[in-house]
Amino acid sequence: MSRLIKQLGRADYETTWRAMQAFTNNRDANTPDELWIVEHPPVYTQGLAGKPEHLLHAGDIPVVHTDRGGQITYHGPGQLVVYLLLDVKRLNMGVRQLVRHIEQAIIDMLAELGIQAHGDIDAPGVYVGDAKIAALGLRIKNHASYHGLSFNIDMDLSPFKHINPCGYAQLKVTDLKQLGITLDLASAAARLLPHLERHLSQPKESA
Repeated sequence: MSRLIKQLGRADYETTWRAMQAFTNNRDANTPDELWIVEHPPVYTQGLAGKPEHLLHAGDIPVVHTDRGGQITYHGPGQLVVYLLLDVKRLNMGVRQLVRHIEQAIIDMLAELGIQAHGDIDAPGVYVGDAKIAALGLRIKNHASYHGLSFNIDMDLSPFKHINPCGYAQLKVTDLKQLGITLDLASAAARLLPHLERHLSQPKESA
């Protein structure tokens, strides 16, 4: 069953989140999976396990308490967000395996650009050296996923200094621009999507 790619442009976080919930609540076994490509205005999002002490100073950036896994992160202009509305049962993957496939898609795209990246079994996401370039957070409901990944392309990274990103104090954060790669979000999405499709279509045996 083919996946639908939806380009949402720049869209409000909470509005998009509620739309994801509605889509997931209304889907059935015959509903095609969808990938939503979006960029958000500045917002901090706090996951279900989020601890308030990881928000050091919000300033005038809104904080949304959301229902994904994980701690606090930042979304803003210049960050590629891909929401993965997937029938996980149909994919025949466990959640941990799904996370590994998403990470590997980003790692493979970065390798194409000459950047060596890696995941971390204890802290989901993608890292270049000791700096995080992409974050992951999913919610699974009725065997379906929503939320997804955020990939730093060319953004103002200073808001990350006012949180403990993903719950880790003083975690370094980077983006493609700092690594010497200049791409706009549409070009970054075009490079990433084939890797996501490949990893989501050909699950490996190991998690």
